[in-house]
Amino acid sequence: MLARLQQLMVFGWFAALLAAAVLPWRAGHPVVALVCVALVLASHPFWLLVTFALMRWHNRQDGAPPASWRQWWAAWWGEVRMAPQVFGWRQPFASNAEQDFLPAGARGHAGVVLVHGFVCNRGLWTPWLAQLRAAGVPFVAVNLEPVFGSIDDYPAVIEAAVRKVEACTGERPLLVGHSMGGLAIRAWLARYAADARVRGVITIGTPHRGTWLAMLSQFGHNTREMRPGSGWLQRLEAAEPASRRELFLCIYGHGDNIVFPASNALLPGARALHIAGTAHIDLLHRPEALAALWQALGRPGPRDGA
Repeated sequence: MLARLQQLMVFGWFAALLAAAVLPWRAGHPVVALVCVALVLASHPFWLLVTFALMRWHNRQDGAPPASWRQWWAAWWGEVRMAPQVFGWRQPFASNAEQDFLPAGARGHAGVVLVHGFVCNRGLWTPWLAQLRAAGVPFVAVNLEPVFGSIDDYPAVIEAAVRKVEACTGERPLLVGHSMGGLAIRAWLARYAADARVRGVITIGTPHRGTWLAMLSQFGHNTREMRPGSGWLQRLEAAEPASRRELFLCIYGHGDNIVFPASNALLPGARALHIAGTAHIDLLHRPEALAALWQALGRPGPRDGA
């Protein structure tokens, strides 16, 4: 479903770009055409700039290390480059470019379950999936649906993926969640009391204590659940034993333009990895994040000869 929605958005954007160029040009206003095209092209970077301004404002008194202006601009530029690749191609048109990998002969080798975030699908993970396949690591990458439903709708999807990896490997899988995906993993752990069934959990830019940006949206049950102090977050935390936090590595950054204040991506009692000058989607493409994956699996990555 999400892929179709994002395909429509991509086609709509190109239609707007074409109309911005053709209509003024045919009316004999080439300069207006150029200005209109520039405005359409600038719409996405400008929206990102707004989220970055909000992020910087709310991070002023946060406990995370403060970002310099140079890091702030680097994070913005990284997201300007990366987000169109994810939302303009991988997710709408190539979400199944890397199929789930459950090879015969994988017994005794830990696998991975990957869980995407809000308005994303498994195409988000394509670069990770290619590396895991190249290294012979079994994996399942889920699609969370309904797209705008409650996060409580997702544990069954994760449970099915975990069972597939368990059946293939006979081992406890590593779970990796980006953004809302980390909350979905916590909801799965709570529903199935599954602490003993996981090797560990890595969350990347997950709003464990909510994100201020969710306050701006009334659309989507899951969005409302990600507001700081929401009843859903309070109930989830109340249901968790303190020992569960020891399973988690929380990767976060002061350049995250979606989850802020930045320290809201941390869980008390969990390990933390701060990646400086990196925005929300781009966190997935940093070598530190991939290094954490390979370390959690207890094996070298492809660049190290895996």
